[in-house]
Amino acid sequence: MAKQLTPKKQRFLDFIRSFSGDHDRAPTFHEIMEGLKIKSLGTVNWYVKELEKIGVLERGKYNAKRALSLLDQSTGNELPLLGLIAAGYPLEAVENRETIEVPISYIHPDNYVLKVKGDSMIDDHIEDGDYVIVRQKAEASQGQTVVAFVNNEATLKRYYLKPNGVELHPRNPDYDVIRVSAEDEFRIGGVVLAILRQYE
Repeated sequence: MAKQLTPKKQRFLDFIRSFSGDHDRAPTFHEIMEGLKIKSLGTVNWYVKELEKIGVLERGKYNAKRALSLLDQSTGNELPLLGLIAAGYPLEAVENRETIEVPISYIHPDNYVLKVKGDSMIDDHIEDGDYVIVRQKAEASQGQTVVAFVNNEATLKRYYLKPNGVELHPRNPDYDVIRVSAEDEFRIGGVVLAILRQYE
């Protein structure tokens, strides 16, 4: 099980993990300051000490400001599983505290996982019971598969911005296009990066 961290400590740890994965080395304190927009080295040092106390981070004895090691590798490839997403008709996405193991290349502080319910995206090989890895962002390009919230209900669809407004397209002919009107409350919760499927 993942250790319970405050959101700020988790963000700090996630940055070190993501940076280390991208650069094959741990970030320096100055790189952490810049990446997380922290104003002082003292604050970075405090976070490192706090994470050392709970056993998820270790500072090397030499060149200590660079030699940071992640100790809790069992949780190094997990993302939060935030609930269900409808690939069909809109369904409320319910947040919970579970995590799910994903390929290490998808570990990023802005990524999360949703479990798919429904079959409206089967032509994109997204099936009922699959998991999707999502990058949290508020904008999308034409044709990208997104987590869309329409009047606070979440659905998984392809996003298209048309002259008369947003359209959310299923990938199953049994389902209709969702047309978002000016009166609807609409936002994008993220863009799908990958699909995970578990076999019994």
